[in-house]
Amino acid sequence: MAGDGVWSFVVIAGPIILVAALLFAILRNRRSRHDEARTEEATRALYKEQSAEDRARTP
Repeated sequence: MAGDGVWSFVVIAGPIILVAALLFAILRNRRSRHDEARTEEATRALYKEQSAEDRARTP
């Protein structure tokens, strides 16, 4: 039957395609150490700026 061939393809190729898509997404979304360091430094700068503003407003 034609339906058996389609189900065989879905059962065999489906998980393979899913794993390939997951690996692609994981590898594509990785950050470099430089990007991570830049993000951390920007976060520290924002916290420092906010802290200075809070101290200036506090009587």
